Amino acid sequence: MKAVIIGGGISGTVTAMALRRAGIEASVHEAHQSGGEDAGSFLTIMHNGMDALRAIDAETPVVENSFAAAGLELVTPDGRTVERRSFDVDGLAGPRTLTRAALYRALQEEAISRGITFERGKRLVSASPGIALFEDGTSVEGDILIGADGLRSVVRNLIDPSCPPPRSTGLDVVYGYTTDTSVPRAPSLYRMIQSLHAFFGYTSAPDGSTYWFARLPTAEGVRSGLSAAEWRSAAFAAFDGEPLPAAEIIQSTGDDVFGGHSYDVPSTPVWFNASMVLVGDAAHAASPAAGQGASMALEDSVVLAQCLRDLPDAPTAFAAYERLRRARVEKLVASSAAVSSGTTSDEGRNWLYQHHIEWDAKIAAG
Repeated sequence: MKAVIIGGGISGTVTAMALRRAGIEASVHEAHQSGGEDAGSFLTIMHNGMDALRAIDAETPVVENSFAAAGLELVTPDGRTVERRSFDVDGLAGPRTLTRAALYRALQEEAISRGITFERGKRLVSASPGIALFEDGTSVEGDILIGADGLRSVVRNLIDPSCPPPRSTGLDVVYGYTTDTSVPRAPSLYRMIQSLHAFFGYTSAPDGSTYWFARLPTAEGVRSGLSAAEWRSAAFAAFDGEPLPAAEIIQSTGDDVFGGHSYDVPSTPVWFNASMVLVGDAAHAASPAAGQGASMALEDSVVLAQCLRDLPDAPTAFAAYERLRRARVEKLVASSAAVSSGTTSDEGRNWLYQHHIEWDAKIAAG
């Protein structure tokens, strides 16, 4: 079997490595010449995501390019810390924080070192059984096509042209980085601030820099096309005048600011057909509130490879993969949406963190 993977982000690259470990040939075809549209943001790989990487011996590049977070603090608009939570869960290795660009680079370099073909500038335009066609006029042949092409997945629409579009979360999310060491720091933890008008979180890296994000309630399209300075101004305005460090941290930031509107994909009715299947955000994108998008994509990658390794044909493997993954990821998307909207608190996460993948476990057909 040969797999053609569309998308060279987190899920595509790790799917290729997992398939290779399962003895299945795979090539990765990425639309962008470098990185992706959201490569300026940062993220945290949670316990379950690191567990998925360990299943295929791919955690080391992530650890080497990231820093640990021991827990979080929740701060109210008046500056009171109302909750402290440790990320220590039954001795599991805790989460790792890094930029998305660093994660892409680390995973892609690891995949290439394992002999996986990785092509850039390959934007999929159409596919039929056995062949994928790209915008530059080239094509590639394979037995199966795996859509790891993110929120605006082309493969999702090829599988089901009537699939629902991504849903606006009603939030703009702004990410920034400051090297000003005079601002309040949060070493080894995430400090989450629920302001009167928006939500702010930050953490400090070992080199003294501060990584921050702001979630700003906003209708879709209101702030499209903003420059870095304009995104910084929008974030600053949401916290200006409040007795919290958010505005100070934002004001200390230079041009390392990236923003955009946030979307989710609460449920994709059709995950696969006879020769195509979806992984990661292409199947189930969550709002960033739960910090689980990357980790869920990593789980997908490894479980799909196990299913293709152990089951007799692609449709049977795809069906088993969906059976093992759909309920879990849709529960996460719903939970994250509730946190984003403020209808529930971010509690009871052990069902996420304690998820374990045993690579040698055999997958049975449903």
